Amino acid sequence: MADRPQGRKRNGSGEGTGVYRRGSGTGSGPVGSSGGNTGRPTGSGRRTSDSGDGSNEGSRGILSNLLGGLTGSGSSGSSSSSSSSGGSGLSSLLSGKGILIILLIVAVVIIGSCTGLFGKIGNLFGGSSIGGIVSSLLPTNSNTSYVSTLTEAVTSSSGWTRTANTGGNPSTSVASGSRAKYTTIKGNGKDKVTIMVYMCGTDLESKSGMATSDIEEMKKATLSSNLDLIVFTGGCTGWKTSSISNKANQIHKISGGKLVTLESNYGNKSMTESGTLTEFITYCVNNYPANRYDLILWDHGGGSLSGYGYDQRFTSSGSMTLSRINTALKNAGVKFDFIGFDTCLMATAENALMLSSYADYLIASEETEPGAGWYYTNWLTKFAANTSMSTLDLGKIIIDDYTDYCAQRYQSAKTTLSMIDLAELSATLPSALNTFAKSTTTLISSDSFSEVSEARSSTREYSSSKIDQIDLVNFADNLGTTEAKALSTAVLGAVKYNRVSASMNNSYGLSIYFPYSKLSNVDTAVKSLSAVGVDSEYTKCIKQFASMQTAGQVASGGSSSSMGSLLGSLLGTESSSSSSNSSASSDMISSLLSGFLGGSDKSMPELEGNKEYLSELDVNKAASVLEGNLFDASKLVWLEYYKTKALGLTDDQWKLVSKLELSVYYDDGAGYIDLGLDNIFEFTKEGYLLGEYDGMWLAINGQIVPYYYISSYTEGGKDIDTGRVPVLINGDRAELLITFVNGVGKVDGVRYITDTSSTAVLGKDADFETVGLNIGDKIDFLCDYYTYDGQYSDTYKFGAEMTYNGTLEVSDKYLPEAKNANAVYKFTDIYGQVYWTEVIG
Repeated sequence: MADRPQGRKRNGSGEGTGVYRRGSGTGSGPVGSSGGNTGRPTGSGRRTSDSGDGSNEGSRGILSNLLGGLTGSGSSGSSSSSSSSGGSGLSSLLSGKGILIILLIVAVVIIGSCTGLFGKIGNLFGGSSIGGIVSSLLPTNSNTSYVSTLTEAVTSSSGWTRTANTGGNPSTSVASGSRAKYTTIKGNGKDKVTIMVYMCGTDLESKSGMATSDIEEMKKATLSSNLDLIVFTGGCTGWKTSSISNKANQIHKISGGKLVTLESNYGNKSMTESGTLTEFITYCVNNYPANRYDLILWDHGGGSLSGYGYDQRFTSSGSMTLSRINTALKNAGVKFDFIGFDTCLMATAENALMLSSYADYLIASEETEPGAGWYYTNWLTKFAANTSMSTLDLGKIIIDDYTDYCAQRYQSAKTTLSMIDLAELSATLPSALNTFAKSTTTLISSDSFSEVSEARSSTREYSSSKIDQIDLVNFADNLGTTEAKALSTAVLGAVKYNRVSASMNNSYGLSIYFPYSKLSNVDTAVKSLSAVGVDSEYTKCIKQFASMQTAGQVASGGSSSSMGSLLGSLLGTESSSSSSNSSASSDMISSLLSGFLGGSDKSMPELEGNKEYLSELDVNKAASVLEGNLFDASKLVWLEYYKTKALGLTDDQWKLVSKLELSVYYDDGAGYIDLGLDNIFEFTKEGYLLGEYDGMWLAINGQIVPYYYISSYTEGGKDIDTGRVPVLINGDRAELLITFVNGVGKVDGVRYITDTSSTAVLGKDADFETVGLNIGDKIDFLCDYYTYDGQYSDTYKFGAEMTYNGTLEVSDKYLPEAKNANAVYKFTDIYGQVYWTEVIG
């Protein structure tokens, strides 16, 4: 049997406090994710061991919901079956010792009359015949493959699936057929450089002064007459630097260690409008002509779908999508040496292909950026001293400075930064992606769909699956087809330099949008990608995959909310939504799909009006693929195992499980307080999921708090787990980022969340050590609350308000009145469908 995952031990003792909701609801909308879809699995987490016998700073902005629509399109679910009574004296049978099964059957045959025994076995296994009993037993190797899969996922999270392309020296090779570079470097220090910094301050500046901090780094650089550093400011309601206006756009020059204002009132314009960026570029070219132009966009970033920026003063203008960026650069008519994004999530294939018409290189991050972002002093000084430095050497300094600075400043920084040769990428990626997309579409439309789904679910994902953005090389490697290998080769050739923190393995420098968690975004995504010239074969591929995901959810008894099935588990009754059955016939599935596409099935209202991607779905073919490949929720039954409970599934069923989490709801006498999700689970030595809950939950300074697991990885031989705690800090929405190192937890960061009517932005996280929290700050923990009929009621303040005194101690504490705690396991299948076990006894 494969080694099982080993998790952190509980760190703490004693009883916690503060398990109650306080005041009236905040009206903020859900802060958790227990009742809905939580995204794809990492396959690892905060885990307990076998039973034996018995965020640092965080991100420079995730523009997560600029596309609108409901989150958690995969949040449908169905209930587990009703509980079995079990029988005494069957522990050895359940332990999987085949010889005892044989002896039991022989004894039954010899005795001939075992009504009492069969009654117990019938209740336990749901069958009355010998054949039924044997087929329903917990398989002796039921969890072996799944445990192996989890172990492999943990292993892969601590290492690379191929040779890592990090560090070293930038690659100077160029693929044949690549265009010549737009920028010609004169050499011998004769080059004139103009660096344009488009700095949309937003809440990053107004809350934490991050833009001011980076301006200070720029001012400390030693510049020369051959390098002009021009900064455009705006997009912020409260600059920390008095010389920068909160009411108007301005243009400044960094000169002589000072910020010199060139234009004190350059209008009052949204910085996410393409015209504003065009005007700035044109201004720089007209006033500071050079033979090397570099552009840096500073703010939040949301990847291929949302694009760049959030203007705090013009919230209704949304983000600057890739299409808007394309328009801005096209109208400016300038060719750049490099375009850099000091933001989150913009090292994407879609962005790179769009930018290839305007720049030679892209420098950007696949993952979210820690709040400090790029470190400007060193590379600006070196570039000013030698303006003829090659772009590859310059990019290496930028990336090294950023990576090393963040590693020194934050304990568990998650950093990625890469430099992509756009001239080469534009020559090699389009054809490779086209061929890959065609072959993958064929797999999706066949019995090999599960292979694509498995490859997708095990791929390095960014922003904790909020935006369905994954590493392109890792995905291609996981799929392993001939076409996928060619795609990997093309991408790796174009990524000239790449560095990541130890926690960000399998990040090879370029990500791509591939839907999985938020199917309600697919129609908008296809239109957005098509608008910037993404190959139609690729958009066809992602539509086909999303269609099969949707079909799997519908065939499983799709629902817009999993609370109905959870409610059945909590109240000890079977939910009406428990229709999932792996034995559903092809005809039955076809009928369900036809009803959904025809509008008669309203089980997934979040997809109403978002069904264009389903237009090419072949119902009969999809039904054929799904037949026999649906998770059977009726098998989620706790059976007696020694003095406790255990649950076993066949290998085929475990292969359909993509995520396993522990969820705890606290009954306060009027409804349920959602305490969150944790990746804690324990397998028996035979591989069964153990049905025990120790009554402990996460606490800060002894106060129980709602907690949501994010990810796990291994770094330097240490097991590291991360999660988040929703809070209000002085009334502002935020999350405390929790990091466990070998089981010992600490608050490692604070991430502010900006909510408006059009966007929900996870901010570039504030540095907890310096600007994240101040002595005297008021912290209110937040919890989601559900009524007894399973409806989300509101989000409330949770427990007592806490005043920050410099210490936030993380530990595990026993819940007061633990009898009121309802612990269930949450299963997510490969289609994003959610199921719940019964309450753990």
